[in-house]
Amino acid sequence: MPIEFAEVPRPDDTQRRTSRPRFGTLDTFGDWLAARQGRSRPTPPRHPRIVVFAADHGIAARGVSARPPEYTREAVRELRDGGTPLGLLADRAGAGMRIVDVAVDSEERDEFKVRRGSGPIDSEDALTREQVEAAVDAGIRIADAEVDEGADLLVPAGLGVGASTPAATLVAALTGTEPVAVVGRGSGIDDNTWMRKAAAVRDTLRRARPVVTEPLELLRTAGGADLAALAGFLAQAAVRRTPVLLDDLSVCAAALLAEELAPGARSWWAAAHRTTEPAHAVALEHLDLEPLVDLGIAEGAGTGAVALLPLLASAARLAE
Repeated sequence: MPIEFAEVPRPDDTQRRTSRPRFGTLDTFGDWLAARQGRSRPTPPRHPRIVVFAADHGIAARGVSARPPEYTREAVRELRDGGTPLGLLADRAGAGMRIVDVAVDSEERDEFKVRRGSGPIDSEDALTREQVEAAVDAGIRIADAEVDEGADLLVPAGLGVGASTPAATLVAALTGTEPVAVVGRGSGIDDNTWMRKAAAVRDTLRRARPVVTEPLELLRTAGGADLAALAGFLAQAAVRRTPVLLDDLSVCAAALLAEELAPGARSWWAAAHRTTEPAHAVALEHLDLEPLVDLGIAEGAGTGAVALLPLLASAARLAE
């Protein structure tokens, strides 16, 4: 069955603060939240939820990251144990977290697991047609579950070695940007690794050109299970009238596809921050989203957006 989304409702942008602006970005933040809550004055989110989509990428075997491919499994374990910066920030912000294994290369099972790692996209497809539909459907179902359980603000994140390579490729494909303009240093790569990464993006773009106007085919060819699940999650969150804080490159690359799948979805999103990845800036410009802050973070993985949750709550309280 093809993936279809209901029409995305428009936020009530007539809901604006009537008092004189006093707090700059905090006023903007509060107004954005009020419009998505359908209120003249925002209220602090009571049930913010972080959803992390974890997956491995076959392209990591090409040496495009400073980390070895097996790091993804370790990072997922650490995140589940709660000792990571993201876990600590989530606790401080009072945000719940769900970790979804959609394609980690391990024997661990997950309800939404599509496969063990995605294919090396410079030479073969990331997913099969059935797998890309299953991953998008997983994102949809998880968004529905979170909203049904009371989430009133969502923070999606990706986790996986090599993820910035397909993410940068998707951004380049959808915006017509050259590979060298979207490839960053990601995990702290050196010049030789950067060149391998740029070559991987270049070769993948050649494979992806015939399907650049077809979102699911583009995800199948040049994306990955995490990016497909993120796209479904972001689109469905908008359908369900739930505000979303966008974080790093992976999330914003998926957001480009989500906007294609569910036009108007971007009106429910705010860009939390801008990372140092050049493709992230390209994606935000294409989405016409201005980041709220610039924290100088190289890799978000949810941390930048979650760090802003207390600021969002403060913005809402100042407007009360």
